[in-house]
Amino acid sequence: MSDLDKALADIVAIRSQLVRGTAFSGYGPAAFAATAALALATATVQSLLLDDPDGRPLAYFGAWIVTAVIALALIGAEMRARARRHTGGLGDAMIHDAVEQFLPAGAAGALLALVLARVSPENLWLLPGLWQVLVSLGIFAGIRVMPRGVALVGAWYLVAGLAVLVVSGEGRHLSPWAMGVPFAVGQGLMALVIRAASEADDAQD
Repeated sequence: MSDLDKALADIVAIRSQLVRGTAFSGYGPAAFAATAALALATATVQSLLLDDPDGRPLAYFGAWIVTAVIALALIGAEMRARARRHTGGLGDAMIHDAVEQFLPAGAAGALLALVLARVSPENLWLLPGLWQVLVSLGIFAGIRVMPRGVALVGAWYLVAGLAVLVVSGEGRHLSPWAMGVPFAVGQGLMALVIRAASEADDAQD
């Protein structure tokens, strides 16, 4: 039984190595393009209906949290379908690995929001920029199994996040466009990068 256990452990280790060393082809451009449009739609609605974001931070951040949940659901659904179609039996393991790489950044963003809301609500204006910086870190964390051009997307979110912090810091106000524009551009760039990578793979095949 010890030999059997060792063989099974070796198979699991080899499988894990394959998952971590294989480019993940589960991301699709359609979902990312849809989330870019969703970010612009949320910013537009807030600019029309939310006249005082600073006075109603719960409404401001609540709308963006709902937007993020919908975006993750769209990306996750497309990712699951594509991963199973393109990676066969490794699909579920590769999805798990891809999600795992983004979890630290996502958890940090959620905890930052809770801490600021609890101990320093007057500094909630920092969150949009900080969230964008954390998204860039999540992208860079998974870059080894993503298309090469994704580095450009990570760089965009980093620069955009820092720029939002600088611009917002002048008046320390919340703005729908401080979230809408960076995420719309970033998700649109991601859609273009993934589409270009998919077309390159199809051409090679």
